[in-house]
Amino acid sequence: MTFAEFLNRGFIGNILMSGTTGAKFTALYITAFVLSIVSGYLLGSINTAIIISRLVYGTDIRTQGSKNAGMTNMLRVYGKKAALFTLLGDLFKTFLAFVVGTVVFGVRGAYFACFMCVVGHIFPVFYRFRGGKGVAATAMMVLLLDPVVFLILLIIFIIIVTGTKYVSLGSIIVAGLYPIIHDSIFRATGVGWSGAGLITVLTGALIIWRHVPNMKRLYNKTEPKLSLGKSKNKNSGEGNSDIK
Repeated sequence: MTFAEFLNRGFIGNILMSGTTGAKFTALYITAFVLSIVSGYLLGSINTAIIISRLVYGTDIRTQGSKNAGMTNMLRVYGKKAALFTLLGDLFKTFLAFVVGTVVFGVRGAYFACFMCVVGHIFPVFYRFRGGKGVAATAMMVLLLDPVVFLILLIIFIIIVTGTKYVSLGSIIVAGLYPIIHDSIFRATGVGWSGAGLITVLTGALIIWRHVPNMKRLYNKTEPKLSLGKSKNKNSGEGNSDIK
């Protein structure tokens, strides 16, 4: 097994390609799929914002500010340091999901694991399925799996947020563009996994769905703009837009 084959197929994937057929092939394929999605989901369910707010500040971030377990709410309630560690923790868990998925099932496993990490971040099994909005986890997922797509989306995101100060607007637009740009890059280069298209659509749709309240506030012009600082009132900012 070469390193390139390992990255593309993973351990189980290479066993499948070695001539395995019949019931054994089916069992191994299901095992690889299950290991990828379960590991990704459990890693995603480790919510850094909730952990930091409980251990360091003695409260649950989901009872403060916008009540969202995300980086921007941590920034507004507890400040820059708390937000930074929240971001680093949630990026790292997505990286771990990517590694596990790749080892198990190559590029397919990486997509499955990273997507389920986003799902776990939004619906964490360890915290009664109340988590964040999944944007940072998705960003890490795109960076690891589709770096060219990530660069394009990052530029678009920065332009939108810089021009409007609405993180939610940038997140919504970029989420909608993700599957479109991914498909365009794949068609142009042929690089990547052909089955990833469905996962990009599901990921984008999930992020947009989580931002429905933000869309309503944007329409009503009541959505708060990004402010780099700590909120004076921890219980204020019900409409804050969380990057996570």
